[in-house]
Amino acid sequence: MTEQSVYILIFILALVFLIISFLNIRGKVKENNRLSPLAGLALAFILAAIVFGEERWLGYSLIGISVILSFIDIYLKIRKKQ
Repeated sequence: MTEQSVYILIFILALVFLIISFLNIRGKVKENNRLSPLAGLALAFILAAIVFGEERWLGYSLIGISVILSFIDIYLKIRKKQ
């Protein structure tokens, strides 16, 4: 087996695993599991960090902001349940 064949085999196995995982998760997901506005903003900061990642300080700052927003969102959701 060549090296290229091994990579293709690994890719196919990973793809099959993802499809099976998606099919299992799709049946268990509730309709209430929507992205909150704060989590959406954190995701936007992650995407901005990927786009502007060439400037290291800017990319890391945007990722840091998104982590802080994510923790705030988790705290608010836990507090809301209690």
